[in-house]
Amino acid sequence: MKNFRHIAMIIALAAVFSCNNTSEKNTAAVEATKVKKAEGETIPEMSIYNLPSHWTTQNGEEIELKDLQGKVVVMVMIYTTCKAACPRLVADMRNIEKQIPDEKKDDVQYVFVSIDPETDTPERLKAFAKENEMEDEKWLFLRGTEGDTREFAAVLAVNYKQISPMDFSHSNIISVFEQNGEMAHQQEGLGVDNKETVQAIIDLAK
Repeated sequence: MKNFRHIAMIIALAAVFSCNNTSEKNTAAVEATKVKKAEGETIPEMSIYNLPSHWTTQNGEEIELKDLQGKVVVMVMIYTTCKAACPRLVADMRNIEKQIPDEKKDDVQYVFVSIDPETDTPERLKAFAKENEMEDEKWLFLRGTEGDTREFAAVLAVNYKQISPMDFSHSNIISVFEQNGEMAHQQEGLGVDNKETVQAIIDLAK
């Protein structure tokens, strides 16, 4: 499963950058692969931090994915009006967070990416965070454009489809990324045994 996901991520990232067919965008993509981390390390080619997407947080702040580098990132795609799978994904994320040792909690960022940016405004995301008692800095909610959301979902091998004005069918995948943005592990399903996911996070966290 992990090897398949990694291959899918490589293909998706390659497709994303191949779509940037103007010289300006190609230059930006090339330059993105050369971005330096604070410690002076080059971001790996298959890092999500090379993606040229922009996002808005639940606090209305504009960020890029590369702003998350330096921490282990645990990420899932949801939408706030979901009444079935998403509440269980939120519970799974909370359950994972509870199992991380106290000395490593500050090294982990938990990120929820909306697949419904039209509905999930920053105000709605902030209200959702409050409703779920996820107002600490370790919980981050992101909203992007329709295009950036679709591209990023492809990178995560997350499929989603709108089936009514307020409802989507979607994959239930929690992804774990290393500090440099490379995918390290994926967990698929709802309420599954998360032992491997928790261990992956612990092993990666400083």
